[in-house]
Amino acid sequence: MASNRPAPEGPSAYDLDDRGAFPGPGDADNIKDGPWEEWNPTEDSVRSVRGKHRVAKQRGGGLARGGTVLGVGVIAAVGAGGMATAEGRPPVPISMPDVGGMADDLADKLPDAKSLPGVGDLISDAGTDSDTASDSDAGTASDSGSEAGEALRSRILQQADAQQGAAEQEAREAAEHTAVQTAAKAADAHQKSAEKAAAAKKAAELEAKREAEEAARQKAEAARLAKLAKNFIAPVSSFTLTASFGQAGDRWAADHTGQDFAAPTGTPVKAVHSGTITQAGWAGSYGYRIVLTLDDGTELWFCHLSSMVKTSGKVSTGDVIGRVGATGNVTGPHLHLEVRPDAGDPIDPMPWLRDHGIKV
Repeated sequence: MASNRPAPEGPSAYDLDDRGAFPGPGDADNIKDGPWEEWNPTEDSVRSVRGKHRVAKQRGGGLARGGTVLGVGVIAAVGAGGMATAEGRPPVPISMPDVGGMADDLADKLPDAKSLPGVGDLISDAGTDSDTASDSDAGTASDSGSEAGEALRSRILQQADAQQGAAEQEAREAAEHTAVQTAAKAADAHQKSAEKAAAAKKAAELEAKREAEEAARQKAEAARLAKLAKNFIAPVSSFTLTASFGQAGDRWAADHTGQDFAAPTGTPVKAVHSGTITQAGWAGSYGYRIVLTLDDGTELWFCHLSSMVKTSGKVSTGDVIGRVGATGNVTGPHLHLEVRPDAGDPIDPMPWLRDHGIKV
C-alpha cells in the first residue's frame, strides 16, 4: 500500500545512484543522505526492461494481451521500488504513455515469463492450463457435438432410407399384386371368352347337326311317302269330310268311332292298300260292311255300302271292292271308314292316312 506521508522536498534528500536514478529498496548502499523512506518511480527512474516476455494467447484479442502486459509492468515496478503515494509524488508530473500503444512494445521488450520468479510461472501455467483446458473442453465439446450430430444425422438418414425402402417395397408389392390381379382377370376373361366361343361353336355344330338330321329325316320321310303313295290311296276319289273321329251325337250309342266321307250313292269304294277281305256282309247299324285285313294285321272297315263288289280273297291297292250307300244307321249316303291296328280298338283314321302318304 502507498504511504500518506509527505514526500521529501526535492532531490536533496536522496542522491541519485550511478545510473542516474533514485535508489530502490534494495539499494540501501546507494543512499547518500538521510533515511530511506519511499521511492516514487518516474519514467526516467524506472530501469529499462529488456528481453522478451511471452504471454499466453488470450481469447480477448489485443486488449486482453495489453492488460496482461500492463499488469506485468506494474508488478515489475513494485518489485523495483514500491508503489508511489499521492503525497510523495515528485514536483515534475509523470507522463504515462498510451496503454493501447504500449502493449505491443512492452510485450517485445519484456523478458521471458520464466525469468520473473513466480509471475512468469503463474502467467505461463495459468495461460497454458487455461488455454489447454479451454481448448480441450472446446475440442471435446466440439467433437462430442460433432459426433452426436453425425450420429443423429446417420440415424435420420437410416430411418429415411428404411422408410423409403419400405415405401418402395410396398409400391412394388402393390404393383405386383395389381399386375397379378389384372393378369388373372385377363386370363379369366380370356378363358370365359374361349369357353363362350367353344360353347357357341358347339351349339352351332349341334344346331347344324340337328338341322342336317331333320333335313335327312324329312328327305327320308318324303321318299317313304312317295313310295307309299304308290301303294296307299284314298278310299274314294271325290268326297266331303263330315263326322270325324270321337265326335258325340244322338245317332251313335257312343262317340263316333271313324271318319265319314260323304259322296253320292254308287260312288266306287277302292281298296286303300293290298290285303285280304276277311269279312263282307250285313253288320246291323253299320249296314253292309267289308273288312280288309292288311299284311301288318291292321283292319280297315268300309261301312254303309249300297253294294259289295268283292267279298273275299286278296285284293290290290286301288281295286274297287264296293259302292257308297246309306244302309244301316245313317241320315245320308256316305262311307264310314274305321282303322283298327292289330284288329283292336279303333283310332283316328286321318293321322293314319296321312302317315301312309294319303292326302285327305
